Amino acid sequence: MPPALGNWYNPQGEDFRPPWAGLSILDFLEQVRKRVVRSCMAIAVGCLVAFVYIDRIVAFIFAPMRRALPPGTKLIYTAPGEAFSLYINIALISGTALASPFILYQLWRLIAPALYANQKRFAIPFVLMSSTGLVAGWLFSHYIVFPYMIEFFGTFSNANLQFMPKVETAWDLYIKMLLGMALVFQMPTVVFFLAKMGLVSARFLWNNTKYAILIIFVLAAVLTPSGDPWNQTVFAAPMVILYLLSIVLAWFVAPRGSGPAAS
Repeated sequence: MPPALGNWYNPQGEDFRPPWAGLSILDFLEQVRKRVVRSCMAIAVGCLVAFVYIDRIVAFIFAPMRRALPPGTKLIYTAPGEAFSLYINIALISGTALASPFILYQLWRLIAPALYANQKRFAIPFVLMSSTGLVAGWLFSHYIVFPYMIEFFGTFSNANLQFMPKVETAWDLYIKMLLGMALVFQMPTVVFFLAKMGLVSARFLWNNTKYAILIIFVLAAVLTPSGDPWNQTVFAAPMVILYLLSIVLAWFVAPRGSGPAAS
């Protein structure tokens, strides 16, 4: 085990303790059940709050699309239950988003028994950084990526074709963009903890930047609904910026002089 990793997991020279140390399998499963139930209750409360403001939430979500479409254009739905399903899905996603800090905290409480005292102080940074990444990814998708994609698809309207997006199709595109950007914006959080554990260093990330950029553009090609290079660049640009910021973050938080990972 590298010294840096050993110092993180094993500050007193003891063996690493699994989350279920001192517990039977049934006791550990009971802990998992308790955390899952509490998370579901938080999501239910979040959904109730979302239902109170559901019309405002729906209007807010589709506002960028409405601005990108010609004046007077409305979203359409053709199936009888399509609009109702949209409201249910939006309430569920909104409720989960509202409950996400509590859910992340429950996840941390589940793995906390495996950590030593000096490691448990990272509970608050974990929840704050993860939640901030989710919110930042959603805002970037909502105000930049999603409107741009809608505006791009609307450019194909002409005398023979009219762009009239369906509610279900537009929502599917919106949620895919949201999830993709939310995951992308978790990069600094992941690098923060990997650097703290000595698993990565700023030098390692910097030396492999060219490979990272290649992987980023491959991921952008997968995430982008259209295959043109310009749209791929729109997706790849924030990932490249976050990667470079992660290098700086790794340099600040990595252990100093504690093994190969820090060199």
